[in-house]
Amino acid sequence: MNAPVLEVSDLVVEYPGKGFRKHSFQALTGVSLDIKPGETVGLVGESGSGKTTLGRAILGLAPVAGGTVRFDGREITHLSRRRRRKMSGDIQVVFQDPYSSLNPSMTIEQTLTEPLTATGTAKEIAKARVRELLDLVGLPSDSRERLPREFSGGQRQRVAIARALALEPRLIICDEPVSALDLSTQARVLDLFIDIQKMTGVSYLFVTHDLAVVRHISHRVAVMYRGEIVETGDADDVTSRPEHLYTKRLLMAAPMPDPDKQIERRNARKIFLASAG
Repeated sequence: MNAPVLEVSDLVVEYPGKGFRKHSFQALTGVSLDIKPGETVGLVGESGSGKTTLGRAILGLAPVAGGTVRFDGREITHLSRRRRRKMSGDIQVVFQDPYSSLNPSMTIEQTLTEPLTATGTAKEIAKARVRELLDLVGLPSDSRERLPREFSGGQRQRVAIARALALEPRLIICDEPVSALDLSTQARVLDLFIDIQKMTGVSYLFVTHDLAVVRHISHRVAVMYRGEIVETGDADDVTSRPEHLYTKRLLMAAPMPDPDKQIERRNARKIFLASAG
């Protein structure tokens, strides 16, 4: 069995009090999870559950008050900014909004070349790598000279994915990467993530509020509620046979394409919530 590429153990994130909030606020409480090479772990929960905070803590962007984060067996919990920059090729991020995550004044070639040249890649090698990346994410080679505004939302997200892949990372943190896209585009981008993983062996921490997305892309699922992971397991098991009350509520709240089944689920949810108090 391969050792995990990422191990989070008993992580605590605490924000100090300020303004009207005089007391400190604990955003994460004893969170633990691991991700194996080539695996997708879906991190699911409602807004405010702590999903994004966990991603930020892994990246060194949240105040960790306890616990550890290990990458490839090495502790990275409190690395300096300089040492974090050296790790940028190993851990990358794809953000939610493809409209704001790209520099509107840079061509796609400039966007994809930037991380390569910043790490000392020769110009001609970088250009060849750009062509490889565009092919990998399903964009034509003539996309290189175009600006982000000339692309649809789904195409922009493909560019963002290509940029994240430029330095051949071992882990990509995907923070709600399809939530700003329409349903048909979501499906195509999710399939792209799956295909890329099969080709490259990259691991994903896939942050989302959508159980349908989790079911489609994840090998395992971790459910977050009020800063804690309340249920983990195989994706099919968690999304089909949830054990925790909160997971059951999430599943019942998930929309269904069939309107009759949606009405049945809505009625069942009312009965469930009434019986659960």
